[in-house]
This record gives sequence, C-alpha cells and structure tokens, in this order.
Amino acid sequence: MDRPAAIEHRVDLSDYLAAERTFLAWLRTGVALMGFGFVVARFGILLQELRFSEPAAAAPPHGISRWFGTMLMVGGIAVIAHSAQSYARTVRDLDRGEPARPLPPSRVVVIAAFLAVFGLALAWRMVSVPDLARGGPGKSEETAMASTAGDGLVTRPSNHSVDQTLEKLESLLRAKGVTIFAVVDHSGEAAKVGIEMPPTKLLIFGNPKAGTPLMLAAPTSAIDLPLKILIWADAQGKVWVTYNSPAYLQQRHHLPPELLPNIAVVEALAAKAAE
Repeated sequence: MDRPAAIEHRVDLSDYLAAERTFLAWLRTGVALMGFGFVVARFGILLQELRFSEPAAAAPPHGISRWFGTMLMVGGIAVIAHSAQSYARTVRDLDRGEPARPLPPSRVVVIAAFLAVFGLALAWRMVSVPDLARGGPGKSEETAMASTAGDGLVTRPSNHSVDQTLEKLESLLRAKGVTIFAVVDHSGEAAKVGIEMPPTKLLIFGNPKAGTPLMLAAPTSAIDLPLKILIWADAQGKVWVTYNSPAYLQQRHHLPPELLPNIAVVEALAAKAAE
C-alpha cells in the first residue's frame, strides 16, 4: 500500500538550516533597510551643515529626506516581522513532516517594487540636491557671492535695486510685526561730505520677544543684536544682500541650539526680499 506523501517526505537537518539561512538573510535585509533609512533621515542635517559651510547657497528643502528615511525604516521593520512569521511557519511545517512552503511570489514582488520605487526617488533626490544647493538649475557661479571663510557673512544677489530691495524688506518686516529700529544710508551720508559711493543701506530690526532670550543666555550676543541686513551695490551696479549667518552667531556667542530659530528668520527675510 502506498504511503501518504506527507509521510514519504523526509525532513532532515539541512531543511532546518536552509530555513534558518533564509530567515537570517531576510533579517539582514530588514536591518539594512532600517540603517539606510536612518542615514537618509539624517541626510537633511548634512544638507543643513553644507548650507552653513556655503552660506551663500539657497536653503535646500531637506524635510523630504526625513520622510524617505522614516518610510525605509518602517519598511525594514515590516520585512523583519514578515520574515519572522514566515520562519515560524516553515519550522512548524518541518516539524509536522511537511515540505516547506516557499514565500508567495506576490509578496516578493511587493518588496522588490517598494525598494525599486524608493531607489528611483532617492536617485532623483541625489540628482536634484546639487541644483537646489546652488540656488536652482541654470544658475551660474555669479548668482552667489562666496563669503570669506570664517567671517560669518552670507551674501546673496538681489533681483531688484537697493531701494526696491529695502522697500520690499521693510514691507515684510511690518507684515510680521517686527520693529525696524533704523535704516542707515551709508551712501547718502557719504554724498553729504562729497564722497561718491555705490548705494549702500543697512537695515536694523528685531523683536524683543526673540532677542531678549538670546541676550539672557549669552550677554555678548547684544553686540550683534538687533539683527542687521546690508543692501549694497558693487562697482558694476549688481545689488547684493548681506547678513550674519545664524550658525556663525550661535558659535560666536555659544548660544543654546534651541534659541537658533530666534535669529534664523534673517535668512528667510533676506531670501524673500532678494527674490
């Protein structure tokens, strides 16, 4: 009499070891996804550091890196959980003397599609970041003026005249309820004494609610506060906007990192006025 197929199938140690090797391979895949996701999530911080080291560059939108990284880490956790479930099922089958069931092809396809989509997204991200860091595609090196290493100055080009840029900046400040303490017309004062000077104006502004905590934390920061933005034209008539880098001010006065947003607003204001 013929014996049942389940009894005829003989399970030996190699079947268990094969299942274990497969499980460990999936574990490595899951851990790799989680590790890579962490790197991608922190990629935004790297872009921030690059922006500080090249202060004339436009601020890159790095928040998307955090989402990419988080989803990769979630995917890694899902792969580990699924592999554990499949391994437990395979061991149960082997214990019963039944042949191990392979992973359904649909699940393999889903995992491969997930990795392929994220690979394409990350490739696009890597290609697009350099252009963003330079202020957009098609920008030449003349669109951003590199600051001297260590001087803490950020200089970006303006698409308007000195007066137009100043007027736009003043409107932005008034709309946000920020106090304008003074406008120093350096070129105007030079003209009064008979010295010709390209248009150069310094805008001094601030908000006591933002500035006072900085001075309480580091009294020496008062020498650089209120915040200042210089709008000036070079010998060729090109207009530039210059301000102190928030990162430089933080390092110079040893400001707590949580107070950095209090002065980081100067970057957004300068960029908006210059565009």
